Amino acid sequence: MALTPLDIHNKEFTRGMRGYDQDEVNEFLDQVMKDFELVIREKKEYKREIELLEDKLAHFTNIEETLNKSILIAQQTAEEVKGNAIKESKLIVREAEKNADRIINEALEKARRIEIEVEELKKQGKVFRTRLKMLIEAQLELVEANDWDRLLNLELNDLEEDDQ
Repeated sequence: MALTPLDIHNKEFTRGMRGYDQDEVNEFLDQVMKDFELVIREKKEYKREIELLEDKLAHFTNIEETLNKSILIAQQTAEEVKGNAIKESKLIVREAEKNADRIINEALEKARRIEIEVEELKKQGKVFRTRLKMLIEAQLELVEANDWDRLLNLELNDLEEDDQ
């Protein structure tokens, strides 16, 4: 059991024949009691301070754990965001490639159709040219025909004879 200041104050010593000076012993015990009370008060204050510091430590330990969890969650979230961004960028690239392929294929198809149309127009142009040439030659033959000379040389009399 721990010694208290009251125990020191109430302590009675047995007296011997040639014992210590009672006033001197009482004075010393009073001084020990005061010092012991001071030590006990300081001990209680230190206990309170230790409890406060332990509470603060527990609080800061809790904050540290929360921060560590938050950091882990932030890291995981960052990794997820990064992974999603990579997936999305790959998807965008695939879509762009598909669109590019589609546009190229459409352009090639259109170029083929235009080429076919050009070839058809060339054929039609050749046919038109041939027909025009034949028409002009036929008209030229008409102009150069001897019938014109004969008509121009005919006299009015000759025409009357032919009618009869």
